[in-house]
Amino acid sequence: MLDRLQVNTQRVDIERNKAVVAEFDELGNGKGDLGRLDDLCTPDMVNHALARDAPPGIEGTRKFLTSARRDQHPVRWVASRVVAEGDLVVQFGVREHTWPGGTFRGFDVPAGTFRRDVAFAYRLVDGRIAERWAVRDDLAMLLQLGALDPPHG
Repeated sequence: MLDRLQVNTQRVDIERNKAVVAEFDELGNGKGDLGRLDDLCTPDMVNHALARDAPPGIEGTRKFLTSARRDQHPVRWVASRVVAEGDLVVQFGVREHTWPGGTFRGFDVPAGTFRRDVAFAYRLVDGRIAERWAVRDDLAMLLQLGALDPPHG
């Protein structure tokens, strides 16, 4: 009986973690209430996807989400899968972005819309995001927006 209770508790925790990540993802897509960030993330959250000079903890993520201006430069999932086990949640798929134009990783990138493969991984503690990683196909972005010429051959 105890094993069944543990399995049910783990299942509830996993579903809760997936719901937290889904709400956080909505913030990244320019929807939802940014004030909820404090409920979704630990104060000392480590967001490995931010620039090196970003403020530490949750404030770096708050600053990024505020400056990304997703309300004006939307992002959406074209296809997405979410898997979870224990304290980890991973989301993978294709995201479509509207880039406002400007410098990205040292390249002058013109404005436009592009799609790229993306994977986000999250580690949660007590139902709050404690760590976040991102793997993005930035080369696809640079090629689609004309910042780089495709190789010939």
